[in-house]
Amino acid sequence: MSAEAIMVGVSGGVDSSVAALLLSRSEQAVAGMFMKNWEEEDPSGSCPAEQDAADARAVCAQLGIPFHARNFASEYWDGVFQNFIEEYQAGRTPNPDVLCNREIKFKTFLEHAEDLGAGRIATGHYARVDQVDGVYRLLRGRDGNKDQSYFLHGIGQSALARTLFPVGELPKPEVRRLASEAGFATAAKKDSTGICFIGEREFRGFLSQYVAGQSGPIETPEGHAIGSHDGVCYYTIGQRDGLGIGGRRDAGPEPWYVAGKELARNALIVVQGHDHPLLFSRRLSGHSASWIAGEPPARAFRCTAKTRYRQPDQDCQVELQPDGQLEVCFDQPQRAVTPGQSVVFYLDEVCLGGAVIARTDATYGGWNAS
Repeated sequence: MSAEAIMVGVSGGVDSSVAALLLSRSEQAVAGMFMKNWEEEDPSGSCPAEQDAADARAVCAQLGIPFHARNFASEYWDGVFQNFIEEYQAGRTPNPDVLCNREIKFKTFLEHAEDLGAGRIATGHYARVDQVDGVYRLLRGRDGNKDQSYFLHGIGQSALARTLFPVGELPKPEVRRLASEAGFATAAKKDSTGICFIGEREFRGFLSQYVAGQSGPIETPEGHAIGSHDGVCYYTIGQRDGLGIGGRRDAGPEPWYVAGKELARNALIVVQGHDHPLLFSRRLSGHSASWIAGEPPARAFRCTAKTRYRQPDQDCQVELQPDGQLEVCFDQPQRAVTPGQSVVFYLDEVCLGGAVIARTDATYGGWNAS
């Protein structure tokens, strides 16, 4: 292969299949690589990774391009999963997909592609790349319903300069049409959802294998105990399901939601009503910021931001702090902003970067709850 050769990350899904298809029509040399990131099988006895690898291999065979398989489970454990566990142990809710992209798909995968002689990589992400005045920019995917730039905000200039997103210009229905037209078995395959290493398992059961929860009280903001929990680490801000709080004579019919965690007392704080004021915050503090351009636009700037995937853009002011952290003030209060998740910044279609949410100004789950 040559410096112009492209290694496509083929996952066994429809998006990466079509990415490989589109690149195979170019004049560059193209190959595919399947990445296995997790060793443990689903307790149901199935092994989705084996089927995904077989589908990826079949697509490469149909396209007549070389197929490679690599096991990155060790790198995934060190670079992604250990952070996942540490965050839950600290009472936060991490986003492993962001770390997986930064540490595995756009670092380890890129290194292995280079070892095989490929100068560039490609994935099936719905995003785009361009270059302005020598700086590479990460852009939203054309399909607003599938845009994945939120999960890619940790990619730096070096990796972005060597990355292609072939399906970033396409709507999802067109991607499926192209896959069907090509006769790929992946054409009608369901999109993967959730965290890859959990599979079909119940989340709390999986997490309890690695994070030991300690039972404690479920309380109202006024301090009234109304139930018990198995461990605050198993809950996230805004959660409704799994609280085990039935109808109460001393409360109305509205459902209960997690509003915060008092870690020092091991207490889970809940409120009634989807729009309860204690579920909203206007300010957040972030750490471990990463910027696509290598640096922020300014020490203080206005932009839009998302605090979770698929959230509509929210107007805000960002201010960098002397200690390297940043503070974000939203024009409108935001619901269920969750420490451990990512806040990601945009100027129109350009993704600027993002940071890990440390705390918010909500009474619970934020600055006053630790």
